[in-house]
Amino acid sequence: MHNPSATLLIIDDDEAVRTSLAAYLEDSGFAVEQASNGVQGLEMFEREQPDLVICDLRMPQVDGLELIRRIGELENPAPVIVVSGAGVMGDVVEALRLGAADYLIKPLEDLAVLEHSVRRALDRARLRLENRRYRETLEATNRELQASLHLLQEDQNAGRQVQMNMLPETPWLADGLNFAHQIIPSLYLSGDFVDYFRLDDRRIAFYLADVSGHGASSAFVTVLLKFMTTRLLYESRRGGVLPEFKPSDVLGHINRGLINLKLGKHVTMLGGVIDLVTDRLTYSIGGHLPLPVLYTESGAEYLEGRGLPVGLFEDATYENLELELPKSFSLTLLSDGILDLLPGDTLKAKEAALPALISTAGGGLEGLRQILGLDQLGDMPDDIALLVLSRNLA
Repeated sequence: MHNPSATLLIIDDDEAVRTSLAAYLEDSGFAVEQASNGVQGLEMFEREQPDLVICDLRMPQVDGLELIRRIGELENPAPVIVVSGAGVMGDVVEALRLGAADYLIKPLEDLAVLEHSVRRALDRARLRLENRRYRETLEATNRELQASLHLLQEDQNAGRQVQMNMLPETPWLADGLNFAHQIIPSLYLSGDFVDYFRLDDRRIAFYLADVSGHGASSAFVTVLLKFMTTRLLYESRRGGVLPEFKPSDVLGHINRGLINLKLGKHVTMLGGVIDLVTDRLTYSIGGHLPLPVLYTESGAEYLEGRGLPVGLFEDATYENLELELPKSFSLTLLSDGILDLLPGDTLKAKEAALPALISTAGGGLEGLRQILGLDQLGDMPDDIALLVLSRNLA
């Protein structure tokens, strides 16, 4: 809603029109200032700093079009509504091109139309101000991440430290859910990345991503992923309430961002949102293998799902799938580097072996570490990432 004490400035050389508009708008709860020509109007604008200007188009000395142009050039311009008897289409187009919020033609048979236009323009101005503040916040975040990228380019050691600092705390306990992860880079920097965070009091989001390639160039993209998800979180929180944060929308947003940036990189990833109130998981898959493995008392099995890699196809779409979470479970997400450690001569055989290994490990990250010997690994051909979220495991 607009501020009920918003100040309006009416600029019109027709005193009768000016007075009638002012009287109506004052009755509607606005504070109203008046000016009889463009020069006086500009002086009053600079002095009074009104929230909105209503002006005629045809005025001596400084006409309405020049007035719109001058106000638009100011650091903090106010919205301008034109109320004019000049209904020439060229004037309408030019006024709107210069930034007029609306163009109404005299005589106004119903002044409620003007009031509606004023309220709408004030609301838009308020939203623009809020958006500018959000942009400033995002730009500050972007500067921080750009600084992180610069560190990666200057020094591999500093780069690894930055990347590790971007990772979430492990283990992390939130409302009975335990999150734990491990990343093992094949080179000094990793193209695999995991993250988990609260969306609000009732929802937690998480994802695992595997950037194509290895080393610094792929690590740069993990920084970009962190920035993209952070930016989405800021934008989604506008107004103080976070709307639906669908995993499919996040994957779609990252897909468009990577394609537009033309980095020559794509990502396989999967992400999910857990609603703590309904105890349901919503997840989406972007070309990622192996699929997540759900472990319960009855054993371990792959979740369903499929989707295109992220950052390759402009028209890619992603699907949301839902799962009611058991009282006791673990969900294991792995990058495809883990397949190099699994028994079997074919990809099909390796994938078939994974659920049984997770069952033997008891569904936990520590058990997997021991079974796969992750602490004793030498040089690996691919990065390895593991993310396990669990609840009430024995």
